[in-house]
Amino acid sequence: MQKNWKRDARRLLYVLVGAVLLAANIKCFIRPGGLYPGGVSGLSLLLQEIFARYMNLQLSYTLLNLLLNSVPIVISFLFIGRKFTIYSCLAIVVASVLTDILPGYSITQTPLLNAVFGGIIQGTAVSCCLLADATSGGMDFIAIFMSERYNKDTWHIVLGMNVVILLSAGLLFGWEAALYSIIFQYTSTQIINAVYKRYQKNTLFIVTDHPEDVYRTIAENTHHGATLFRGTGLYENKERSMLYSVVSSEEAKRVIHQVRIVDPKAFINCMKTESISGRFYKRPND
Repeated sequence: MQKNWKRDARRLLYVLVGAVLLAANIKCFIRPGGLYPGGVSGLSLLLQEIFARYMNLQLSYTLLNLLLNSVPIVISFLFIGRKFTIYSCLAIVVASVLTDILPGYSITQTPLLNAVFGGIIQGTAVSCCLLADATSGGMDFIAIFMSERYNKDTWHIVLGMNVVILLSAGLLFGWEAALYSIIFQYTSTQIINAVYKRYQKNTLFIVTDHPEDVYRTIAENTHHGATLFRGTGLYENKERSMLYSVVSSEEAKRVIHQVRIVDPKAFINCMKTESISGRFYKRPND
């Protein structure tokens, strides 16, 4: 019970930090730099600009963002997880409301600096939500749904979807801001790929004299299985055991550390895995 309480408190903290960063980024880098960040937040900003410029209507960012997120929220609730969706909705609401009420503040007038540092903050904010087993909304819902369905990293697809939004912004409001926005989005995506590794995988080849203990360590830490190979170590001409296992990238560092405790002399080869086919345990979103 206490463990669940601590986990929920940590998730709440990550979500709130992510939401505050999202709103502050819009007010300090995105709007002052004339950028369009892609995703539902970018689409909301784009629609705000269209209505203000062509129809002389000032629409609430909160209203637009919540409306555009409504369908992805339903998809998340049905196919990803209820608690996941609740925390995600909290992030969306807090970020939207803060975007409407926080005062704007321009840190730099240089478009490239706005794009790069805005992208870094955006990626950090989204990563905070993802590390809390939540999302900042919109395209992230779609990316996680597709990752769960097809068991592969799909953030590059989100980048492609966002490029379509940015091209629309370029046609309507000029190409310079749209091109800088692509730099912004690329930077953000790279931060997410570097921090969030749930759908990235590593293959472990572990040569050990204690295969049963090493396998138990892998199973206890990841719920994944392993395959045992017997062979001969040619350097000493002795029989060796090698375990083969695939784990998520976020689990690999912990597994290697635990294997070192069980067998300090184990030889471990950790390789990035592009894709797998077959049964692979995935920790479910709650």
